[in-house]
Amino acid sequence: MEDVCSINNIVRCLLDGGMDPGLANFISILLGVLMVASLPLVTVIMLIWVERKVAARVQDRLGPNRVGPFGLLQSVADALKLLTKEDITPMGADKFIYNLAPIIAFASIVLIWAVIPFTPLHIGADLGIGILYFMAVGSIATVKVMVAGWSSNNKYALLGAFRTIAQLLSYEVPLVLALIVPVMLAGTMSMQGITAAQQGMWYIFMAPVAAVIFFIANLAEVGRAPFDLLEAESEIIAGYNIEYSGFKFGMFMAGEFMHAFTVCVLMAVIFLGGWSGPFVHEVPVLGFLYLGIKTALVYIVMLVLRSTVPRVRIDHMMAFNWKFLVPIAIINLLLTAFLLYVVRALGLTPAPEQATDFAANLPQTLVLLVANLALVGGIVAMIRNQGRRQRLADEARMAEAEMEEPALPARVPAGD
Repeated sequence: MEDVCSINNIVRCLLDGGMDPGLANFISILLGVLMVASLPLVTVIMLIWVERKVAARVQDRLGPNRVGPFGLLQSVADALKLLTKEDITPMGADKFIYNLAPIIAFASIVLIWAVIPFTPLHIGADLGIGILYFMAVGSIATVKVMVAGWSSNNKYALLGAFRTIAQLLSYEVPLVLALIVPVMLAGTMSMQGITAAQQGMWYIFMAPVAAVIFFIANLAEVGRAPFDLLEAESEIIAGYNIEYSGFKFGMFMAGEFMHAFTVCVLMAVIFLGGWSGPFVHEVPVLGFLYLGIKTALVYIVMLVLRSTVPRVRIDHMMAFNWKFLVPIAIINLLLTAFLLYVVRALGLTPAPEQATDFAANLPQTLVLLVANLALVGGIVAMIRNQGRRQRLADEARMAEAEMEEPALPARVPAGD
């Protein structure tokens, strides 16, 4: 199906008009970059309104309802307010790096959208190493945090940067281990290839443990509850961006919302089939609809968690990652690799021409799903036994303390 709005048609018209091929190619690349980059920029305005509305409903409030119909223009009013605020640079700050940090924060998220497949025909760049590209570009957030915290010349900003870097680097380990699972299932690191491989069965049914680990690790990477230690207002005032104001602070805030939405899109692409759905090859534009619905579901889950779950302590968060999440991710990776070898040896994998057939993918899915459920059962049993042992140890310690407590002397009645 020929897309009348495609960039190829525009370039063809330019070439027919006698334009130099090099200049026409440059214009096509520029248009593609603008189209891909404009989507998250426009979406973030609506996301802020949606997030405030969901949080208000959870907390039995109305949320924004003054500016525009249903408060839809509240985000625009807030953006104008930030633009008109005074831009202050603290004394002693490294001005060049201080001003560079919000640009890095904003650009690093926009770059991720270059490899996101929207439909079978619409993608910024179909890289063969799309997953690796996502991990590399996503790691720029660590640089942004350190640059912002150090250049501000503020002890709270630097402390917040150190805590944030420890959190980001730690949770990148289970994130990478979880991403290897869909790469093994699809046999490619291309985002488009992973999405196309799920037309017969979504990977969330083949690897639910990896999907949950990916979601939890991304919550920590984004800094959403219960891992919102990046901007722990009650502990370190406002985190690494405490000295930023006006437009620069707005760029940090917009980057945070864009990052949260981007990881929801990636969750939909990698584990929920992305654009795959009925009649998507006949009408490719339906891919936008399917991807949007799946992304919205993931984003709503993230919003509900943010409004209901309390923040965890930094030591608890790190212990949860290294003592629980990373070991489970390693076990899940090894288990999936072994089962894939067995399934392929037994011939239970679908043939290439049956890759989009649900029935052909069912045997492999059942084997992997049962193994994941068994792993979850083992984890629950381990947690239950650990809790029982901890409870018995606490009871024994309390009983021992009561036995060692000296008896109080008898009180002599007054007047005796």
